[in-house]
Amino acid sequence: MRILMVSKACLVGAYQTKLEEIARFDDVELVVVVPPVWNDAAGPIQLERSHIAGYKMIVDPIRFNGDYHIHHYPKLRHRLAQFRPHIVHIDEEPYNLATWLAWRHARAVKAKSLFFSWQNLQRQYPFPFSSMEKQVLQGVDYAIMGNQDAAQVWRNKGYDGPTKVIPQFGIDPDLFHPPAIRDSGRDFVIGSASRRLVIEKGVDLLLRAAAKLTGIWRVHIVGDGPERPNLEQLARELGIRDRVHFDKSISSSSMPAFLQQLDVLVLSSRTTPHWKEQFGRVLVEAMACEVPVIGSSSGEIPHVIGSAGLIFPEDNVAVLYTHLLELMQSVKLRRELGQRGRQHVLSLYTQRRIASQTVGVYREMMN
Repeated sequence: MRILMVSKACLVGAYQTKLEEIARFDDVELVVVVPPVWNDAAGPIQLERSHIAGYKMIVDPIRFNGDYHIHHYPKLRHRLAQFRPHIVHIDEEPYNLATWLAWRHARAVKAKSLFFSWQNLQRQYPFPFSSMEKQVLQGVDYAIMGNQDAAQVWRNKGYDGPTKVIPQFGIDPDLFHPPAIRDSGRDFVIGSASRRLVIEKGVDLLLRAAAKLTGIWRVHIVGDGPERPNLEQLARELGIRDRVHFDKSISSSSMPAFLQQLDVLVLSSRTTPHWKEQFGRVLVEAMACEVPVIGSSSGEIPHVIGSAGLIFPEDNVAVLYTHLLELMQSVKLRRELGQRGRQHVLSLYTQRRIASQTVGVYREMMN
């Protein structure tokens, strides 16, 4: 099978391990088109050439870089004509211009096509995006959904083709692994990591819950964004500013070292009318490092954690505090949840597992 994937997400080096795993299959010849950079709202994401064995990576220019709705690849038609893929894997939402154009180009070379979606809220888009979305939903051959809610959203909007729920990326358990030793005599370290610090991530809830703890503890918050000044002010008002450490966003290659220093990772997301948690990748990364996790009930978080961590109702500081206190007081519970979390990830969320499921979709499409 000749597969051409279009994916700006694969700029990130850690994500490229999935591509290597896909390319390991004997019946797959993989070409991946990426831009040199993506101008994300949180800052430019530069191409990392970290894992590029076994497949061909093509770096092509991108128009309207940074605009999710109208960005596209002007050379894509030429790439498809050259490679003549059997399947075009469009790593984008179905209402984007990039998806619509890639779908049309795929049809022109008689290739099958699929899109990937995280969209877990039912939204209506104006013309011409509504028209492009409708055409893609009617004409595409397959859809991969990143979470349970997305599958229902697209069914409600008229997609009636085959679907499979597969997270966009897993983790490499050789990169995300527990540290050789954890010093039991140090502070109790609580972590939070988001690419953007926005109100939806609910970091304020973590600060309010942590402020109720006694004893020796500290909080490390990774990320930058519009909420950071408010969070710093909140920490001062709660009298815990000296215990809260703020760090800007870190690279994917630095994330394992950050997680390995933690005693617990908290993802305290809150649902809003325009957003709910689509996956929570940092949960999977933390569990792979045998770090116990606490997550809110927002979106996909309970599905990701399963029985391998602790869940609290959205916006409920009291229950979040109780979970933090339980973990702070019990090394045994931290160890049990950490080990359970890693096994959970090894069975469901490794790049090898995600790649195998994705190749299974390709084979199903070919048959």
